[in-house]
Amino acid sequence: MRFSFPTIVAISLAFVSGTHSFAEPEKDKKPAEKPAEKKVEEKQSITERTATIRGKVINYTATAGTIRLDGGEEVKSDASVFYVAYTKKNDDPEADLSSRPISFCFNGGPGSSAVWLHLGGLGPKRVHLTEDGQMPPPPFKLKDNAASILDVTDLVFIDPVSTGYSRAAQKDKVGEFHGFEGDLKSVSEAVRLYVHRNERWLSPKYLIGESYGALRVAGLSQTLQNRYGMYLNGIVLVSGVIDFKTLWGDDLAYVCFLPALAEVAAYHGKLDQPVVADMAAFRKEVESFAKNEYATALLLGAKLGDAERKEIVEKLARYTGMEPDLIERQNLRIDSGLFRREILKEEGKTIGRFDGRIIGPARSESGDPSYDAVYGPFASTLKHYLSHDLKFKSDNIYEILTRKVQPWDYKTFTGESVKATPHLAEAIAKNPYLQVLVNCGRQDLATPAFAIQHSLDQLNISPDLQKNIQYTYYEGGHMMYTIEESNTQWNNDLRDFIEKTKTGVVAE
Repeated sequence: MRFSFPTIVAISLAFVSGTHSFAEPEKDKKPAEKPAEKKVEEKQSITERTATIRGKVINYTATAGTIRLDGGEEVKSDASVFYVAYTKKNDDPEADLSSRPISFCFNGGPGSSAVWLHLGGLGPKRVHLTEDGQMPPPPFKLKDNAASILDVTDLVFIDPVSTGYSRAAQKDKVGEFHGFEGDLKSVSEAVRLYVHRNERWLSPKYLIGESYGALRVAGLSQTLQNRYGMYLNGIVLVSGVIDFKTLWGDDLAYVCFLPALAEVAAYHGKLDQPVVADMAAFRKEVESFAKNEYATALLLGAKLGDAERKEIVEKLARYTGMEPDLIERQNLRIDSGLFRREILKEEGKTIGRFDGRIIGPARSESGDPSYDAVYGPFASTLKHYLSHDLKFKSDNIYEILTRKVQPWDYKTFTGESVKATPHLAEAIAKNPYLQVLVNCGRQDLATPAFAIQHSLDQLNISPDLQKNIQYTYYEGGHMMYTIEESNTQWNNDLRDFIEKTKTGVVAE
């Protein structure tokens, strides 16, 4: 028998302190009983529903339920994973489901439920907000989502463990699910079980992930493929990040954020009109400056000449609306948090991180008016919808966005940046039919578009496979689908993507 070092130390201390005894145990004393392990029971509520999507009536089945991860070979501890699935009913009951696409959808955090994609823009119902994605007066309500892609794909929204109604059976085991690798294992097993039980192995399959959900989806594309032989037709990265180095902790982050800062400054009218008269040309100009002159200036540091430094400061001020003196004091590095506090400071306002369009009162404490604008409407309507409409009853708290998953385990990346680019590169290399659609909100100050562009440009794949990646851009922030017009365009782009890729062959 081998003991770990901490165990040896504990035994040694017991001997030293005299607490260890060699006395024979009392023969009539019963051994202490282990507490009974909490068992996970699966629950399911099925309702038949109807939606009108793009003018056509769609009959579908809504299933709100849980999948038990039974502590088997893949996932060591029991857990209950909550999901909501929408499956279109076939006019022909004998029809084969194998030709019907299915999409698994995730939000990020880590610590977020799938409520945002679910009731934001993909599902048959969506939260009622103002036309431009602002919070309406309470009480809040849902409305029909006439743009939903349910007409072309079944949808399964999955809440990772500790989010939504998903829970680990044993509290002392919950950390096994709170980390990059543990998350991939548990979520991939939930996907596998759903596909297996519902006989969807031959369906065209898609993963849709927002924010950290994009990192999850990039990892899952490899995990599902390597472990289960589940090859995907496509993945969709919505306002995503797949390499943390592009967001913080590196000069690269300042380069990646600059185009988004310029976009938001232009939106709020903080730039000279001639500069933004042609927004398409302006965007190209800023991106070129960011990855050439600006990146070089940051790389040179103290070796940057005075004249060159002055020119960089002037251009940063021209593109962001920030004062040159402030840019100098920040050593040419404009932090997005500082930008959000400063851009409307004279008006006594601050702007959102998730959506730089949204304005709130200036506050000394940290805050995000763009999150404040959506949290209440999404939280209230989701809880009513699950219980009242989908008939799923639970007294547990539905965790919309929780910090209970912290600390999140990134030990896989010790000494390097957290990234899923190698996972995605391997998945594409092994499955050259795998297509990637990247959706970006122009005013996203959480995961800016230029950041994920950079990450995907670095994928270690052959140049001919880069054509598998395409981008779409929308007015709005991280959740661009909260804007009515952007939601319609976004769903149309997703619909086109699925229709073009569901056979595994993309038309030129």
